[in-house]
Amino acid sequence: MSKPLQFKLSQEEVSRIVEMAWEDRTPFEAIELQFGLNESQTIELMRANMKASSFRMWRERVTGRKTKHLKLRGFGLSKAYAPGHYKVRR
Repeated sequence: MSKPLQFKLSQEEVSRIVEMAWEDRTPFEAIELQFGLNESQTIELMRANMKASSFRMWRERVTGRKTKHLKLRGFGLSKAYAPGHYKVRR
């Protein structure tokens, strides 16, 4: 069995990664670019920070989803602006 990855992220960063991973149109590559976690590390972080049932539901949603991988996206698909995307945390 492999050793779990050690994440040196603040609670705010973990929360943002979980939020980005749940978003349908945010690819894993965007999480890697912003936080340095590849897809498998993001999956591991999600598993460690979610209830088991929520994690299984999330995995079913993202498995095979074209919008979660830049290479699988069509050229006509671009990122849309979501009103809650740029939240100001106080």
